[in-house]
Amino acid sequence: MLGNLGEMAKLLSRVKDIQRGMKEFREELPRMEFSATSADGQVVAVLTGEQLLKRLEFAPGADALTSKAAVIEAVNAAAAQVKAALRDKMKELSGGMDLDLPGLM
Repeated sequence: MLGNLGEMAKLLSRVKDIQRGMKEFREELPRMEFSATSADGQVVAVLTGEQLLKRLEFAPGADALTSKAAVIEAVNAAAAQVKAALRDKMKELSGGMDLDLPGLM
């Protein structure tokens, strides 16, 4: 029985470490930037870690009408990078476990 209590204590300690690491990461995240380029290279979207659009960059001579799809593509790709960074950090903090905790990401 005491062995189980020891394992429970280790698990609780690990959970607290994960919580602390995620808190630190969430404080750092708004200062991070994620950028992605559309497949045609015409548009670069830069998002903050809070998934807010910070900047759009257009290639010289980019046509605004044909760039609409490229803008959407670049913004969505940058947003996917933010989500991937959250998922990767969680995996790192949990020692490689692929956790999907509701409300965490």
